[in-house]
Amino acid sequence: MQKKNLITGLLVLGFCLLITTVAIAHTPLCSCYDNGDGTITCEGGFSDGSSAQGVEMKVMDKAGKIIIKGRMNEDSEFIFDKPTGSYKVLLDAGPGHMVEVDGVDIVE
Repeated sequence: MQKKNLITGLLVLGFCLLITTVAIAHTPLCSCYDNGDGTITCEGGFSDGSSAQGVEMKVMDKAGKIIIKGRMNEDSEFIFDKPTGSYKVLLDAGPGHMVEVDGVDIVE
């Protein structure tokens, strides 16, 4: 009986470790930079190496109003005209998979 409980406990522990590893392995990443020509390029992806192609991108003003909306291209890039005033960029890959980049942090 004790051996059966030990095996069950090890299986549950192994399953929990597997779930934790899978959850951590898919963290979204997004980096944006000013191209110096009036445009901004954001590059995205996931920590497990997967592409961000097709992931929704939003550029919002300081009030949170969406001023530009699009998707990452086949190279996991999103290029847009630099807005005037304060703005932020949001990579939105779904609940729990969002990255926000403040416009003041986007430099050449």
